[in-house]
Amino acid sequence: METKKLRQKILDLAIHGKLVPQDPNDEPASILLERIRVEKERLIKEGKIKRTKKAASDTPHYENKTPFEVPEGWEWVRLEDYLLLLSGQDYPPQKYNSDHRGIPYIIGASNIENEQLSINRWTDEPSVISTLNDVLVVCKGAGVGKIAMNNVGDVHIARQIQAIRDETGIINSKFIKLCIASNISEIIANANGLIPGLKRELLLSLIIPVAPIEEQERIVNAVEQWFTLVDTLEKETDDLSARIRQTKSKILDLAIHGKLVPQDPNDEPAIELLKRINPKFTPCDNAHYENVPEGWTVCALEDIIDYEQPQAYIVQSTDYKSQYKTPVLTAGKSFIIGYTNELEGVFTDLPVIIFDDFTTDSKFVDFPFKVKSSAMKILHVKEEVNIQYVCWFMSITRLIGDTHKRYWISEYSKLHIPIPPRKEQDRIINKVNELFQIIDNISAEL
Repeated sequence: METKKLRQKILDLAIHGKLVPQDPNDEPASILLERIRVEKERLIKEGKIKRTKKAASDTPHYENKTPFEVPEGWEWVRLEDYLLLLSGQDYPPQKYNSDHRGIPYIIGASNIENEQLSINRWTDEPSVISTLNDVLVVCKGAGVGKIAMNNVGDVHIARQIQAIRDETGIINSKFIKLCIASNISEIIANANGLIPGLKRELLLSLIIPVAPIEEQERIVNAVEQWFTLVDTLEKETDDLSARIRQTKSKILDLAIHGKLVPQDPNDEPAIELLKRINPKFTPCDNAHYENVPEGWTVCALEDIIDYEQPQAYIVQSTDYKSQYKTPVLTAGKSFIIGYTNELEGVFTDLPVIIFDDFTTDSKFVDFPFKVKSSAMKILHVKEEVNIQYVCWFMSITRLIGDTHKRYWISEYSKLHIPIPPRKEQDRIINKVNELFQIIDNISAEL
């Protein structure tokens, strides 16, 4: 279940007036907007707020072409007509601290996660940009489009964040946030520049539907209830994914300890195939694998693997396009990071294992490829050994430490691996693939 799409569907229903029923007794939004206009005029006369270049009195409500039809009693407005947009201010590091001294300072997108604020910086600067119930939107950088409600109180915000505020306090701020959140995909799509950024004009010109104030409350409550349910689904999905990973890891652990398939006394002992690779081969100390079955032996990875540096296969241009044929690989989670049309330096001596020299991630590869960088090794497993067996072993055998250290030559290649007879290796691989397929099929049905 794609919970991100489910959340978006809930938001879409909310701002289309289809999430909760309408009540004909509710005060129409047009009266609400007039009350805001009157209140703003009062605050301006009292000097408590400033008149914007375009005030609500200039445009009572949005009367031009609207994005979609809304229920009776609703009104369309342009954000700049009724709401205030405030830009943040950057402070140098010497102006803020992590010691809880002063006013909270929202530096950037890292302080907004799952639409919630996290405070880890404070400043003694006296000016305050954002106040309670402002809607905060990240408008620049990698986190562009992140959104959160200011539920903290007075805070400073950096320049990459903007605050949307109803100066009268009449509109439900959480409803405003829902309207902005429902347009986040469009907002992100309009980010431009080398560092993605949103111009103020884009947010100011955003057209949002305004429901009667009583219905705003019902909508906000309904969305919160639905999102709580989605949170529960996500947790259950995460728990299920963790259990699936644990189950697969257990299957592989049984495999490399000789407990997944039965042994056949007629199989050629593993030491024979290792002596064909190297007549001088001597089995390793079995300290890590004391109870391997009869016919198995233990060796170092470097006894059965040759490595190759990837420099000859590094892609020259990062102008990746989906219509190009040759994948560009990394051994990390992203694996295929793009496709290139370069014809020179394509790796074709397959199959191999690519190994991230810093993270010890590894991937089995049986198709032509190029690589992103030199931060990996290309591993060739001796023909006498089933490469998939070695790959499964490496998938559950990681070394985690200093990320600036290269691991293959210094440590990882020295790791001990239990080697079954070749025929048993093949039986193990067939069984692992069979069990994994069953697990994947069950997972797909959930």
